[in-house]
Amino acid sequence: MNRAFNRKKDKSWMHTPEALAKHYIAYNAKFLGNTEVEAPKGTEVVKDAVRKLKFQRHIKKSEGQKIPKVELQISIYGVKILDPKTKDVEHNCQLHRISFCADDKTDKRIFTFICKDSESNKHLCYVFDSEKCAEEITLTIGQAFDLAYKKFLESGGKDVETRKQIGGLQKRIQELETENAELKKQLQDLEEQLMIAHVPPVGSISTRQQSTDIFDMVPFSPVTPLVPVPASNGCPPPPPTTLPPDISKDLFGAEPFDPFTCGAADFPPDIQSKLDEMQEGFKMGLTLEGTVFSLDPLDGRC
Repeated sequence: MNRAFNRKKDKSWMHTPEALAKHYIAYNAKFLGNTEVEAPKGTEVVKDAVRKLKFQRHIKKSEGQKIPKVELQISIYGVKILDPKTKDVEHNCQLHRISFCADDKTDKRIFTFICKDSESNKHLCYVFDSEKCAEEITLTIGQAFDLAYKKFLESGGKDVETRKQIGGLQKRIQELETENAELKKQLQDLEEQLMIAHVPPVGSISTRQQSTDIFDMVPFSPVTPLVPVPASNGCPPPPPTTLPPDISKDLFGAEPFDPFTCGAADFPPDIQSKLDEMQEGFKMGLTLEGTVFSLDPLDGRC
């Protein structure tokens, strides 16, 4: 297990696991913004991002714009950035996409984290002014990541391969159902053409009955989908092939979906790419770091 917590290993976590697993920890902060960075980790990477966003914020401040206040909600499901008044979610950063957290050792206010955007797959650096809570917030994100990774291994991570196979079978069943529908349509078209031409085929009754048995969904079997199954063989009916009704929902982003407690049947056909992406993010680990971002005059205040 590669958690990459290369800092403060002698410090215990600040919150109970239940607080982050069943609820969330809330912090108030000022949001300087986010900017794209070239790497998922690195002190110099976040230093450049902090300088850039602080410079932009000074320009906006000179124009009369205030730094927006936000509420951070940290749990095993991610870091949500909300409007403190309306509670509208402005950003939802899933934990397995967060790869680096750092706070300023000299300022005690500025902290930042790097998160991979779910749509563009770009690495974005988020920068905040947290009123002397920077280190605590960084550690809270680290604890949430640690808990989320453990729960992923206990639930989804243990049987990833099994669930991948289930996803593959679901996709194959969909393909066979589509193929079955196309073949049945072709058969109906041929029968209509024969009826129009008034040319009854030799052995049409037995051939038609045989064809109907082959392409009828009643004897269809996911194990041997292309082999006729006699109706009198006593085999139990195959399992239902209906997909979950909420298949259009995002696997790990939408609520109230719970990736740590769901059953195999809750996964849509794209389970393989989703689980691979989640597993890859957790295996990369989260690096926590305390550093001095900058000593230039702009860092005096935001």
